[in-house]
Amino acid sequence: MSVNPLDEQNLRASIQDVLDEFVQLHQAALLAASQDAAFLGESLQQLLAGGKRLRAAFCYWGYRSTGAGHDDRVVKAAASLELLQACALIHDDVMDGSDTRRGNPSIHRQFETLHNSRNWQGPSDAFGVGAAILVGDLALSWADTLLGNAGLTPDEYVRAKSVYDTMRTELMAGQYLDLLEQARGNTSPDSARNVIKYKSAKYTIERPLNLGAAIAFAPPEHQDSLSAYGLALGEAFQLRDDLLGVFGLPEATGKPAGDDLREGKQTVLVATARSAGMATVNALLDTHLGQAQISSENVAQLQDALITTGAVDDIERQIAELTEIALESLDSPSIDTFAREALTQLAIMATQRTH
Repeated sequence: MSVNPLDEQNLRASIQDVLDEFVQLHQAALLAASQDAAFLGESLQQLLAGGKRLRAAFCYWGYRSTGAGHDDRVVKAAASLELLQACALIHDDVMDGSDTRRGNPSIHRQFETLHNSRNWQGPSDAFGVGAAILVGDLALSWADTLLGNAGLTPDEYVRAKSVYDTMRTELMAGQYLDLLEQARGNTSPDSARNVIKYKSAKYTIERPLNLGAAIAFAPPEHQDSLSAYGLALGEAFQLRDDLLGVFGLPEATGKPAGDDLREGKQTVLVATARSAGMATVNALLDTHLGQAQISSENVAQLQDALITTGAVDDIERQIAELTEIALESLDSPSIDTFAREALTQLAIMATQRTH
């Protein structure tokens, strides 16, 4: 297809319009409580102004994969996933202690700055964390509201909500497993891959596809093909994210260089490097991984160490293999030809990106 699948039927712009209109409409309820509550919605709206829109796009193309045509109601349902993603990002940044998100201060840092600028009482960091949790909860609540008001028929909504509820449960399980592995330390490659299966693969690609297809009443065999594509591609997507979290350019990723190293993330990349059994590399990881004030020199040392173990090459190999599995899963005759082209392009975009 000649058009970027993210822009077919002005998809990205339409999703942004839906989100802007929705936040503006519901901002009134915050203002009714107090003018002071306005910053909750404003900070969320700023976060919603960025992002790749992959979850919404996969939901939309899951629907179109059945042969169904464009439907503005599906765009609204897909946009609800961007609110769910906002919740996940906000809470993830709190758990990781991240300073930035999408090139701006993370939500908890914004509220911490607000506290400091007004000379309020108590610790500003605790205020920031508390406020960010509430903004994340607001995004989660609004995601439900937007999905419920997308204009789906009762039968369509019941089918979509079933997938949506499963997706949320899997996401929370994946988030906890991620937190748990970081607390345990020295995770294995298999454990790290299980984390990304639930925290990223299912949530980013498989379930959004399933959700869109469910609205179109797709049969089980069609959903199975989408799941095979989504799980493989979702893992490849997160493995690319792991590489970008260490080697990505700040101007592209919106985060400092080596941010995953600073946060001590127990990624498949790190676990693979450890499994190589190189004492000098493991000593470097033990010393500097998770060090909040890690120097640029130490980041460079760790980057070199990850390359030396062969872990980077291994992750690139896995990304290529998983992408091939995903694309082969699209050979099902039940998947619409036009949508297959879009899903093929999305697979390339998800795995060959720089941010």
